[in-house]
Amino acid sequence: MSRALLAGLRPVQRRRRAIGLALLLLPALALAWLAWHRIGEGAALLVLAAAAIAYGAWLLQEHRRCDLRWYARALNAADRRFDDSAELLLADSTTLPALVQLQQRRLQLRLAEQMPDLRPDWPPLALAGSAALAGVLLLLSLWSPHPTSAPVAPPDTSGTTAATPVRLVSGRLDSTPPRYTGIAPSQGDTLDARVPEGTSLHWQLDLQPPPRAARLRFHDGRTLELAGDGLQWSARSTITTAALYRVEIDADTPLAESRPYRLDVIADAPPQIRVDAPDKTLSLRESTQNAWDFDVRASDDYGLGEATLEIVRAQGSGENISVKQATQRLRGEGSARERRYRHRIDLDALELSPGDEVIARFEVSDNRAPQAQRSRSASYILRLPPPLADDGVGMDGLVRTTLPAYFRSQRQLIIDTEALIAQRPKLGEDRFVAQSDALGVEQKILRLRYGQFLGEEFESASAHEAPASSGEDHKDDHEHADEASNHAHAETVPAAPRRFGDAGNVLAEFGHVHDHSEAATLLDPDTKRILRVALEAMWQSELHLRSGRPQQALPYEYTALEQIKLVQQATRIYLARVGLELPPVDEARRLSGERAGLRDGANAAVAASAPDADLDAVWQNLRTGAAPDWARWDAWQQRRGMQSADALDLAAAADSLRRDPACQPCLHELRDRLWPLQPRASAASAGRPATDAAGRAYLDALQAAEPRP
Repeated sequence: MSRALLAGLRPVQRRRRAIGLALLLLPALALAWLAWHRIGEGAALLVLAAAAIAYGAWLLQEHRRCDLRWYARALNAADRRFDDSAELLLADSTTLPALVQLQQRRLQLRLAEQMPDLRPDWPPLALAGSAALAGVLLLLSLWSPHPTSAPVAPPDTSGTTAATPVRLVSGRLDSTPPRYTGIAPSQGDTLDARVPEGTSLHWQLDLQPPPRAARLRFHDGRTLELAGDGLQWSARSTITTAALYRVEIDADTPLAESRPYRLDVIADAPPQIRVDAPDKTLSLRESTQNAWDFDVRASDDYGLGEATLEIVRAQGSGENISVKQATQRLRGEGSARERRYRHRIDLDALELSPGDEVIARFEVSDNRAPQAQRSRSASYILRLPPPLADDGVGMDGLVRTTLPAYFRSQRQLIIDTEALIAQRPKLGEDRFVAQSDALGVEQKILRLRYGQFLGEEFESASAHEAPASSGEDHKDDHEHADEASNHAHAETVPAAPRRFGDAGNVLAEFGHVHDHSEAATLLDPDTKRILRVALEAMWQSELHLRSGRPQQALPYEYTALEQIKLVQQATRIYLARVGLELPPVDEARRLSGERAGLRDGANAAVAASAPDADLDAVWQNLRTGAAPDWARWDAWQQRRGMQSADALDLAAAADSLRRDPACQPCLHELRDRLWPLQPRASAASAGRPATDAAGRAYLDALQAAEPRP
């Protein structure tokens, strides 16, 4: 199939060569005509020869660049039918897996159906510009005189020729990124570069006159020797961190221009994950829900690898939790750098029971070599609500006779309300209203019990006084009154004698204290929302019960009971175990009883962060104007590395000052860049000022209020 690609590539190559020849031919002929008029036939032939050599070099470079792999990439970019995999047409089918062979045959059929025309169009503007340049050169030849034979002056040999400095005539830096990035190799005419991490660099320098030796010296002290063949100096290296370097030579004359060159490294970022469904990390299974859908999007800067969905089923409660784990490989839709993964978990196939939980977590890797980077999403939990527990089965008599009314549950209130409605024909109106009001008081106490978790305040006993009644109802009213008085005990306890400057008295007099202020932060937002609905239903139930309308209060009591059970079910959340990574065991010390070098991690004191001695010494030298100790600077820079984004700028500023110690702008720039790296000075407490007359009076009042022994 490479023959079919070659048949499509040849028209493209011919068109590109014709365009290059058309752009070069007219200006070359006009320039040769101008050279013949001004200088002579030799100059014209030299111009034509130079144009032919330039065109030949361009053809050679064009032949290397526009090969079959370039044509395959062009097919991917021009026609979506090739699915970004036209390179498979160049591979040997016998060495490919079965799935890849299937894709190769599909591409072959598409290529046989229609071969895209990738020949470039003729550039009219460029051709017009070339013709205009040729016209200008022809016009200049009209005013140019013909060459005349003039005597040639003999060379002046009286003086001595000065030593010529070594010049960097040309520099070329070729970069070959790692194969997993999918970035094609590039050739640069400058020695500065911005390349991906792990790129292989190839330097080619032309130094004239040739020195004895040449090298590349990096800002951290490393050197890379250049190998020379008399014409060019070259070297190869793989770059993993950003660097700043210069060209150094060994010659009788210095290098004419020695400036720093910069190599920026683009780090490979881990894959990014966005979960569109489910929209919550904790969900409750609906009664009609048979599946759990996942919709995840992942992206990476160079390409995504394998994607998996880890599914964990948790059963049991307390310490008797059993876990079953399974991993499902996912196939995404989209390009190599951005894909969408959809998966549906069949809940019926998992054979879930009430109270079980399903935990799912998405994980994806990239194509980084040799070690791929992996990213994980948050854990998404699907909880099956357990069956509603019956709190009052077999406990009615015990609760009514032994426990106070404060501990009555919402279910017991519903039972009492239904019993009161059933007994209404046997009770008088006054007795019916009194018992309904007593149930309203019990509903109020239960509401206050649950309301403290939302930061509500307790009410005093004087807010709602239950009407007095006889018999058992009167006894219940006394129980409610006693319970309410327990909540309002702060109003009946005699206040302690006030003392000047007592913070407790000030808070009691002017403050506003909420009961259990920290209890409102113990619940998550969803649980708070459910509890708030239950409290609103309790409010309505209390309103109708206190008004003598238990029939209208009964629906609100059922609503409150249902919401309270939902809150009680939110008691268990599964947390995935984190893999324990212990350091390797030293077999030489194992079971030897040797305790040298051990420390108590629980009681070990954390060392305070002290300023770096090398950096501090360099800063003090810069502050006083003395010459910095560059050996300490190199040691500090090697320890710091290229951690920050401005590390190369800092190294460039230090390099400029190092080469020119008298450069004041270089000194100020280095100081400005080092200033943010200095540790902050610790705050010192200022001395207390002398007390004035008002302060002495306040201190005297405090001393006078102190009890004397």
